[in-house]
Amino acid sequence: MVKVNGKEENAAGMTVADYIDSKGYDKRRIAVEINMDILPKDDYDFHVLKDGDTVEVVSFVGGG
Repeated sequence: MVKVNGKEENAAGMTVADYIDSKGYDKRRIAVEINMDILPKDDYDFHVLKDGDTVEVVSFVGGG
């Protein structure tokens, strides 16, 4: 299991890109932190989530 934004999810074995696509996130408007390290967007297609990972997905919202 992978903890994503505080919730346990069955995402182990998925790439970050596959996970964020499955959840409907816009890759241009988020940042992904894995085990307290920011993951560069260029690595989303290659980084595979593992059991025990802690992931935070942060969405950016514009406004004023």
